[in-house]
Amino acid sequence: MADLEARLVDLETRLAFQEQALLDLSDALAAARSEEASNALRLHRALEELRQLRSAMAASPVTGDAASEPPPPHY
Repeated sequence: MADLEARLVDLETRLAFQEQALLDLSDALAAARSEEASNALRLHRALEELRQLRSAMAASPVTGDAASEPPPPHY
């Protein structure tokens, strides 16, 4: 009977450990999903900012257009 009780205690201990491991994994997964959502939002904002910057630069380029550059100085 003592052997049966020892096995039962061992199984209960293992089950408790597995339940705790599952809870820890669940928490880690929730944190990873939250971080992924935050990163996706940051990436979306950065892409939108780049699109706006690209549009602004295409509308009024700073350099690269020879017609908008002043003539070279004469020596």
